[in-house]
Amino acid sequence: MAELDCSTEELKTLFLFESLADEQLEQLCANGHVEMIEAGPVFAEGDDATCFYVLLDGELVLTKMSGGEKIEVNRTSSRGVYAGAWQAYLGDRAPQKYMSGMDVTRPSRFFVLDAERFGNLVREWFPMAVHMLEGLFFGQQSSKQVIDQRERLLALGSLSAGLTHELNNPAAAAVRATAALRDRVSHMRRKLGVIASGVYDTDSLTGLIRLQDEAAELVGKAPELTPMEASDREDALGEWFEDHGITDGWDLAPTFVQAGIEADWLERVAADTGAELLESTIRWLNYTIETELLMNEISDSTTRVSTLVNAAKQYSQMDRAPFQKVDLRVLLKSTLVMLGRKIGDDITVVKDFDPALPPVAAYAAELNQVWTNLIDNAVQAMDGHGTLTLRTARENDTALIEIGDTGPGVPEAIRSRIFEPFFTTKPVGEGTGLGLDISWRIVVKKHGGDLRLLSEPGDTRFQVRIPIDGPAGAPMPTAEEEVG
Repeated sequence: MAELDCSTEELKTLFLFESLADEQLEQLCANGHVEMIEAGPVFAEGDDATCFYVLLDGELVLTKMSGGEKIEVNRTSSRGVYAGAWQAYLGDRAPQKYMSGMDVTRPSRFFVLDAERFGNLVREWFPMAVHMLEGLFFGQQSSKQVIDQRERLLALGSLSAGLTHELNNPAAAAVRATAALRDRVSHMRRKLGVIASGVYDTDSLTGLIRLQDEAAELVGKAPELTPMEASDREDALGEWFEDHGITDGWDLAPTFVQAGIEADWLERVAADTGAELLESTIRWLNYTIETELLMNEISDSTTRVSTLVNAAKQYSQMDRAPFQKVDLRVLLKSTLVMLGRKIGDDITVVKDFDPALPPVAAYAAELNQVWTNLIDNAVQAMDGHGTLTLRTARENDTALIEIGDTGPGVPEAIRSRIFEPFFTTKPVGEGTGLGLDISWRIVVKKHGGDLRLLSEPGDTRFQVRIPIDGPAGAPMPTAEEEVG
């Protein structure tokens, strides 16, 4: 870089300074200087903002980082364009970092002001404008924080309502099954009294216990039947009970069918017990089967509750370090569980997860918020009917997460705006327009990744790319902080 003479006459020809008095122009030259900068990088996004640059002649390129790559966002040779520490007037109330990178494509002349001096001059010369800009800057930040928080609370409220509903179903089933089981056990106690009275001799009692064990084993192996198959088997068993004089046999048939028992097995029971004890034996076996079925229902219900609680814990990342190594499949599955009610039964979920994808260093709870936003958008786009596809894969040093739907697609005219804050295609009152903006900031800003949209009717895909080793400069999680 070569320092050159500063000319107030030249500064006055720039639109940025054309309204300044001669005294102010002289003060600019006294506080700043002119530099000839050779082709190449001048400053990088995220570096400490030390200078304010105004182009006198040449060409500059402004860049932003995306997915670990520098993306060109503006290229210009217009005299008077500025870049660098333009937020210096805010002082230490705002992060003084370069918001973008700047390169020059050929030797270029710039008027350069030290950031602190630039901030002091702006505050001294334009106090009213500074107050207005400060109000606008901090007002926007405050509004964004409030609405970001509201967006998170809305999502949390929706998920909590869904989780409550999902927990209530198995919990209620377990309560009902427990009450029914208590009744069956009561009947079995009375039946034991009958047995103790001496109705069964030792051989008959031994045979009854054997049949009881067989029936319990059959319950564990019972096949899944279609409604038509179950109806046919119930008819067959109902007729068998009727032929063998079993009172209310048609009412017993569904229970035996649930246990996978057929008429051939009952013929063995009849042969072993004899006609005199057949009905008593059948009813004892009915209590046994009902007890096993009810215990299975309780086990399934409590397992479902445990699964939901674990998914909620995984989703919220309770008791976890904010930044950790995570298995993306676990995060995606927990999000699907949390959104199960919203997804509904008419949407087919396809999970295409790459088993070779290694754990990724990331802010897990915030990524779960990204999956929630993208899946929620996909479900709404399909209006409750279609196919939701979740895919993971490795692309060099990044993890690809793709969430697709079979909805009508995003119109080409608005694709460039979907990540803008407050932009939404939903009816008034149904969306804040921040879901995708928050997702973009989590993926791109916080993880140094990339979020993009591919869309056509019947095939819309949001592609998230996250560096496997985490964002640049982030501390690597320890082995104790890994989640999987």
